[in-house]
Amino acid sequence: MSPVFAADGAWEDALDIAPRIGGAIGLVLLGYIASRIVRWVLFRSFRGKRTESFSRVMSKVGGWILVTIFVLAATAVAFPSVKPVDLLAGLGFFSVAIGFAFQDILENTLSGVLLLFRQPFESGDQIEVEDVQGTVEAITIRETRLKTFSGELVVIPNRDVYKNAIRVQTHYPERRISFMVGIAYENDASEATTVVTDALASVDGVASDPGPEALIKQLGVSTVDIEARFWAGSHQHDARIVLDKAIKAVKKQLDDARIEMPADIVALQATPSFRAALQNDGELTPGGSLRAVGG
Repeated sequence: MSPVFAADGAWEDALDIAPRIGGAIGLVLLGYIASRIVRWVLFRSFRGKRTESFSRVMSKVGGWILVTIFVLAATAVAFPSVKPVDLLAGLGFFSVAIGFAFQDILENTLSGVLLLFRQPFESGDQIEVEDVQGTVEAITIRETRLKTFSGELVVIPNRDVYKNAIRVQTHYPERRISFMVGIAYENDASEATTVVTDALASVDGVASDPGPEALIKQLGVSTVDIEARFWAGSHQHDARIVLDKAIKAVKKQLDDARIEMPADIVALQATPSFRAALQNDGELTPGGSLRAVGG
């Protein structure tokens, strides 16, 4: 075949393929524009019914699915010999390969979707996951972002959040708070529990239903231990402020009632070196042993 005929054939093939390639590019662009519209519509639709994180992630997923469909259609237009069945088979093989290569990413993505559907918590909730406590800032397609109570950002992969126990501190409007009070054995325990209960009831922020309680916890070595319990707002800062007020109020009321809160009793055993030191019979070395004066 002469070069002229080869060039003519290539030119004719290019002219034949150009419309299909142009149509495929047009489909991809149309799919992209349509996906942006679908994302906007889904976000506005979900936003009034679900959380903002759910609306944002689900609208992105919907847009990606639409783009994928348009890309497959564009491939079929550009290459008519490729059948839709072949495209689906190739897509399945490609998905398996991608699944092995990006297992962690896909696991985090799936966990994020499941979290958004289950909604055990949402943005603004205060939670604890794997000994990390903080306020949820956002739930993305791959990670959960927490702002700790000390003002630090912690990013936790969604799979770790989904697989572990989650303590949602602000799921209910109130939570129970407690602290220990030790009184002397010489004091009346019944009177002390009444004083503690009355003191807790007078604190602003302590719930009246259920009301505060003061229960004997145990008989300690040097004190009768009373557990002061009350319900207050579930947010960390609010609960901490109420706890501070409650401890101050309980101490003041016990002081006013002349109920003693003694320190722990410590028993000292007088060793020979200790007795000798008290009687000035020798000199103690830094290690605690006795050294005769002048020795």
